Amino acid sequence: MTLRTGAVKVAALPLSQSESDPMSRVRPHARMAAACAAALLTACVAGPVWAQAGIQSLPRDLPAIPAPTADAFPGVIRHEVDATDLDRKIVWVKQTIPVPASGPMTLLYPKFLPGNHAPTGPIQLIGGLTVTGNGQRIEWLRDTLDPYAFHVDVPAGVREMEVEFQWLTQPDNATWRVVMTPDVSNLQFEKAILYPAGYRHSGIMVQTTVKLPEGWNYGVALDTRSFEDGVAVFEPIDLEMLADSPMFAGRHHRVEDLDPGGRSPVRLHIVGDTAEAIAITDDQLAGFRNMVRQADLLFGSRHFDRYDFLLANSNQLGGIGLEHHRSSENAVPADFFRNWQAYHGARTLLPHEYVHSWNGKFRRPADQMTPNLNTPVQNTLLWVYEGQTEYWGEVLATRAGLVTPEETIVNIAGIAGFYDAQAGRGWRPLQDTTNHNLLGYRTTNPWGSWMRGTGDYYRESLLIWLDVDTKIRELTGDRRSLDDFAKGFFGIQDGVWEATPYTFNGLVEALNEVAPYDWTGFLRQRLDAAGPEAEAPLGGLERAGWRLVWTDAPTEVEQYVNGSGGGDFQYSLGFNLSGARVTGVQWGGPAWEAGIGAGWSLVSVNGQPGNAANLAAAITASKGNRQPISVVVRNGQRERTVQFDYHDGLRYPRLERIPGTRDRLTEILTPRAD
Repeated sequence: MTLRTGAVKVAALPLSQSESDPMSRVRPHARMAAACAAALLTACVAGPVWAQAGIQSLPRDLPAIPAPTADAFPGVIRHEVDATDLDRKIVWVKQTIPVPASGPMTLLYPKFLPGNHAPTGPIQLIGGLTVTGNGQRIEWLRDTLDPYAFHVDVPAGVREMEVEFQWLTQPDNATWRVVMTPDVSNLQFEKAILYPAGYRHSGIMVQTTVKLPEGWNYGVALDTRSFEDGVAVFEPIDLEMLADSPMFAGRHHRVEDLDPGGRSPVRLHIVGDTAEAIAITDDQLAGFRNMVRQADLLFGSRHFDRYDFLLANSNQLGGIGLEHHRSSENAVPADFFRNWQAYHGARTLLPHEYVHSWNGKFRRPADQMTPNLNTPVQNTLLWVYEGQTEYWGEVLATRAGLVTPEETIVNIAGIAGFYDAQAGRGWRPLQDTTNHNLLGYRTTNPWGSWMRGTGDYYRESLLIWLDVDTKIRELTGDRRSLDDFAKGFFGIQDGVWEATPYTFNGLVEALNEVAPYDWTGFLRQRLDAAGPEAEAPLGGLERAGWRLVWTDAPTEVEQYVNGSGGGDFQYSLGFNLSGARVTGVQWGGPAWEAGIGAGWSLVSVNGQPGNAANLAAAITASKGNRQPISVVVRNGQRERTVQFDYHDGLRYPRLERIPGTRDRLTEILTPRAD
């Protein structure tokens, strides 16, 4: 039961508590809550509590927030964005919103943002909200239960409201990422708009205008009506697609056609800190063009009328890798093109986002198909949405030549090694990690190996989809593969870009059409397994003709792809080093057993200065003998000497071929021909 009095909503609590209850003396907050509930109940009978106390008034009763209906919002919202205030990093917003009728109306600020899978709308960064009608101020009142909702009472005779506010973007990446710099801006429209409650976002039309700094240009998956004197006017589009169509703008901008003469435009927009930062080479450009071609061969369809890759090469803009139906939103270091080999992960980023146009945007999990941007999403199929996309992103990047097969095999080895050693599956199944975002968006903790987290439904799920791919190949005598599933599941309805939902059962049916099998049992065992006997899903590797082994001497490729060497001691002493600081302690590893956690610093190793090189030498020297490794560690003012009785040497993951087996992994990574 709930009670609603004025703007206050409380749960009805027991009205009395026995004084004989021994906990009553240590729960004053519970007793206070009960007393408050009793007072509110009394108010229903004897009159308002605030009146009895001599308080003159309380906030008026708030109307319920209207649920979205199938009705289209009447009229078009005019949406003006001024993104020129670079020095103060403020985005100024003005909206003209048609008013269907006088009386109560609720405006919403987007809460569940596209691709975030979580309630991440930065309402904390919105200031200066004012509402006017016919030149007169209209007071607003924020909902006391949902801070993303603003109630207004529209006076009679008002046909449209003027709404103004500022998005106060941040000067650094401490809490929210930087989206405005002197040379580059990342304008995300869903963070700079209010919209009327009571309608589906697909039924609200918005006509957006953006003012940019003088001399800037931009990329965005919107149709431009005009662009003069720094003001871009776009054709009206529904709110769902506007929120899914960010803009990258900059002083230094170039655009490349990735599919010359193709069936629909696919372009790469590059902005950067300097003119040098956006200088892509012909070979690099060829790789991205090959990616588009290989995606066409994989899926056999396109579900967009245009696709715009938005890439910021910047050391000032906050990092981002976010998918959209008709564009990507990615930031990489300023020297990405100049130092190409060093950024293996960044080279696979655009293929990952491109796959999302099919997996996640067109074919969308049914529990992510919400009617507006303030309806909670559910994430039960993120191991498909993100996990299979991670798999195809790696495969497409390799088939396109953006990365080499060796680099991909090294990357998969790193993933396999990580999950083979992960202690957290002893208590937490992979399926549970898909709910993690709703607890806190991609939160971090010092015990990642134990807690597990959002990265698992990406990277561990990659191993599951390799498992599925190789199982299909085995079942069909290598006549069919996950490529056939992709074409049959994602390649339907060519040319349609309205989201088409799927469920777990629908996914299983599609797999059975490719290769009949107990796919429900196969997938659920890998998704739901937890406990001492639960193992990492490495079966697909062996079925692909490879196995996980460990080496003490990483190759050059292993070092720059997986960060092997340097400060990586997670598979030997059970921690990493960042400088002299201990990070990433493995739950149950030698450092854990010695009582060392994150935040300790390495002072010395066998009497030598505490650094990665000396620690690696000590681990190597102790291999195969009984000589302990003596380290001094410090935490604050406390120092400890720890003796590690460890003699297995340095350990880094590697994949090696299983003699006499078919090399299905290389076959998976081989480019497809027309």
